[in-house]
Amino acid sequence: MNKEVIQLLVDNTSGVLSRISGLFSRRSYNIESITAGVTFDPKYTRITIVASGDDEILEQIEKQVAKLVDVRNVKVLKPGESVFREICLIKVEADESARESLITIANVFRANIVDVTENSLIVELTGNQSKIEAFIKLLGGYKILEIARTGITGLSRGCDDVVWLD
Repeated sequence: MNKEVIQLLVDNTSGVLSRISGLFSRRSYNIESITAGVTFDPKYTRITIVASGDDEILEQIEKQVAKLVDVRNVKVLKPGESVFREICLIKVEADESARESLITIANVFRANIVDVTENSLIVELTGNQSKIEAFIKLLGGYKILEIARTGITGLSRGCDDVVWLD
C-alpha cells in the first residue's frame, strides 16, 4: 500500500466536504487523514487528503475527485517537493515530580506546554508525522491520557505550480 497526499482547491460551498468524502466512501477508497480550511480568497477551500492504496487505486482517486463539480484543481504533493505539517495535542498525566522531565522533552522537540493542572499537562507539537511519532514514543514512560491530531496539511515548494482562480 502506498500513501499519497492529494490537495484540492474547491468552491467554498455547503456540503463540499461531504460530497468529497462520500466519493471515497462509495468507492471504498481509504482516507488516512483529511484537513480543510478556507483559503485567502473566501470563495475557495483547500482540502488536503492522505489516501492509501496501490498505484492504480491512487490514480483512480485523482481522476474521480477531479470530476466533482466543486473541484477546481487537484494536485499531488510529492515528498521532497512539498512541506507537510500536522498539529498534535497530547494530554499527559504529570504530577509535580514528572513535570520538569516532561517540559525538558517538550523543549527538545520545540513543543509548547499549553495547559497545566495539578495532575496533567497538555503539550502542543507541530511537525511532520515522523517528528510527532518520535515524540509520542519518548513519552512511553508516562501515562498518555488523550491525543488529538489534526492530520496532514501541506503546500508544494516554490511558485511554479501555484493555482490562481478567477
